[in-house]
Amino acid sequence: PRQQLLVSTPVIVHLPLTPPALSPLILTPPTQEHTSHHPHPPPDMPDTPTHIVTLEKKWGYHAANGYELNNNTWGSAAATSGSQRTHYDGPTAPSPTGSVGIAWSTDWEWRGGENSVKSYVYGARQFRRRLVSEVAALPTEVEWRYSTWDVRANVAFDIFTDPDVEHANSSGEYEVMIWLARLGGVWPISEFKTPIAQVEIEGHRWEVHFGYNHGGKMKVFSFLPVGGPIQSFRADVKRFFDYLVAEHRFPAHNQYMLVFQLGTEAFTGGPAKFVVSKFIADVQ
Repeated sequence: PRQQLLVSTPVIVHLPLTPPALSPLILTPPTQEHTSHHPHPPPDMPDTPTHIVTLEKKWGYHAANGYELNNNTWGSAAATSGSQRTHYDGPTAPSPTGSVGIAWSTDWEWRGGENSVKSYVYGARQFRRRLVSEVAALPTEVEWRYSTWDVRANVAFDIFTDPDVEHANSSGEYEVMIWLARLGGVWPISEFKTPIAQVEIEGHRWEVHFGYNHGGKMKVFSFLPVGGPIQSFRADVKRFFDYLVAEHRFPAHNQYMLVFQLGTEAFTGGPAKFVVSKFIADVQ
């Protein structure tokens, strides 16, 4: 049987932090001190799953089993050439707790504008919006693979929060990203071009970055894994919010959780296949 979910108390290591100045940094290139994590080349991909639904149009959408899938190629205009297709590959087998997730995959190739995001294709959990302070747990299980590491891309959770429960799901007052991989030297939104802290959460050590997006209107916290890509991740994502509340004054009592997404931001490279063999998530 699968082990029970282990919840660890964050162990915090503070790095020097200067009070942030409001400026709309969108993307900064990698520095020599912060290079991309390149593990050994991945083995051959597993057999291509049978696709139940294929999304080819920009923002193509499919919902099933309490989840949704979006072929979100929002930045494709920055590419000189390329395309992306996303596939719904069916439900997963139930977890030991009875939760059922989805399997999905996406094929992409993009050229030009290497520092511009071309897409964030994602799977998302559907849920009733509620204040972050009212969320008891965000249990999740993810297993993913890339067919090649020779791309500029990430793999990341993306969560928006906002005081307005009816806010659009494409932004918020806050954005929290939890990266499971950073490939090809891509970089998070970062005001200082360096982490503001390091922290251990759910058995992994993370760099914490802070910056602004949407012209300085959205505050962005990004967690990057210190030890390289995490291809099998089982955790309570609420622990990241607990850390932000305790150490960075995140206002959980007036922020509604808007979305709970897991996907890949594609910059350039390919042809590449990103396969999520399991994405199980819940908002409790």
